[in-house]
Amino acid sequence: MRWEDKRKSSNVEDRRGQQVAAGAGIGALLFRFLPFLIRSKLGRTLLIVGAVVFFGSRFLGVDVAPGLSSGGGSQQPVQLTEEQQRMGDFVAVILADTEQTWHDILGQQGITYREPKLILFTSQVNSACGMASAAVGPFYCPGDEQVYIDLSFYEDLKNRHGAPGDFAQAYVIAHEIGHHVQNILGTSEKVHRVQQMGSKVEGNKMSVKLELQADCYAGVWGYHANTERHMLDSGDLNEALVAASAIGDDRLQKQATGRVTPDSFTHGSSEQRVAWFKRGFESGDISQCDTFSGG
Repeated sequence: MRWEDKRKSSNVEDRRGQQVAAGAGIGALLFRFLPFLIRSKLGRTLLIVGAVVFFGSRFLGVDVAPGLSSGGGSQQPVQLTEEQQRMGDFVAVILADTEQTWHDILGQQGITYREPKLILFTSQVNSACGMASAAVGPFYCPGDEQVYIDLSFYEDLKNRHGAPGDFAQAYVIAHEIGHHVQNILGTSEKVHRVQQMGSKVEGNKMSVKLELQADCYAGVWGYHANTERHMLDSGDLNEALVAASAIGDDRLQKQATGRVTPDSFTHGSSEQRVAWFKRGFESGDISQCDTFSGG
């Protein structure tokens, strides 16, 4: 890919090397149970006592949780290697290009594109969707409209799944941004409501449709990055297709257990993921990404 001289997004937050504070999830936990605490006399008493202790200690200059930052991570500067810095720059350039693409596409429909944050982390991270480890892979959290990625995933993609290359890495980011677009358009919420009312099998089918649409949206971004900004080299498209195939549910299940169970798919088969990415890449048109009608 030709990305080195491109604009970098200011929406990347680099938390690599920072330790997640032990108390980082307490606020989220209290928020989750806040309605129940408010309804009971004991709960209200606990909230009042907690508030008095917390704000009283702040007024007196006492830290009730020494060593923990309010942001949930160590604030000590982290020295990045040259390669780590280069990867951070790459992510910022790809994010900036997705911003341009989706501002243009949604703007033509009279829709304002809200630029998401992208969080780089190491090992584990706290989000509005809860605490997550690097093992879950890159993910998008609609609760805070942020994308999270531990860049060690790219090593796994290359070494374990045989899918190297910078456009394969860009595809991963563009897929998660596709989920952000779904959130803006209200698609994610509609799917969530259907999943709440249906069986697990039906819920999985809806999840597959959502993921395949995000693949198609990633392809749409690739089309515009290529035709309008000439970022791709020969062979780049194949890198993304190899990556999409490598992380198909059928292939991952076969590697893990030796068998394939379609009813448990949540992201789609290798064939489906490749087909929908190609559909978006060849058309550049989000109207071609209606996975819910099975088109």
